[in-house]
Amino acid sequence: MNDVLERLRGEAGQSPRYEELIAADPDALAASLTSAGLPLWARELAAYRLGLAGDRRAFEPLVLLLNHRDPPRCEAAAAALAALGDPRTARAAAALATNSLRTAYALQPVRLLTALRAPESAPALMATLSRLLSPHEPYWRVALACVEGLGTLADPRAREVLTRAQSHPRLAVAATRSLHELR
Repeated sequence: MNDVLERLRGEAGQSPRYEELIAADPDALAASLTSAGLPLWARELAAYRLGLAGDRRAFEPLVLLLNHRDPPRCEAAAAALAALGDPRTARAAAALATNSLRTAYALQPVRLLTALRAPESAPALMATLSRLLSPHEPYWRVALACVEGLGTLADPRAREVLTRAQSHPRLAVAATRSLHELR
C-alpha cells in the first residue's frame, strides 16, 4: 500500500488535491471519481482507497485501471480489486485476460484470477495460455503467469494445455511443476 501511495504522491507533485484525497471520507472519494477534469493519479488514488475499504463504488474505475498500459497502475488495481471482494471481479478479470487485443496488458488480470480462485479462473487461464502457445509469441510473461496460475489452482482440466506448454523453453520448467500440482 505504501508503494502505491508514494508513487501517486510523486505523480501528484505539489498538488494539494493529494492530501485532500488521502484525508477524504468514502463519499468524497466516490464523488471525486465522477468529477470532471480530475487527473489520472487522483482517480487512481480515490478508487484504490475505496477498493481497499471494500466500497463497491470503486469497481468500475478499478477495472479500467486493471486494463491500463502502465504496469504499476494495473498491479495496484488488482490489489484493490482483490480486497474489494466484489462478485463481478472474476468475470471482469477473465474478460480482460482472454481479450486477444489486450494481451500486452493481461499479466495482472491473470494474476488476479489466480488469487481469486473463482469458477472463471481456470477456464480463462487455460484459454489465454492456449492462445499464447503459438510459435514466436511475444507475451511469454503472460503465458508464464497462466502456467503458474494453473498450477496454483490445481485444476485437472489444465493437464492438456500444461502438457503443451512443456514444449516451450520459457515455460517448460513451470509447466512441469504445475502439472505435478494437478489433482
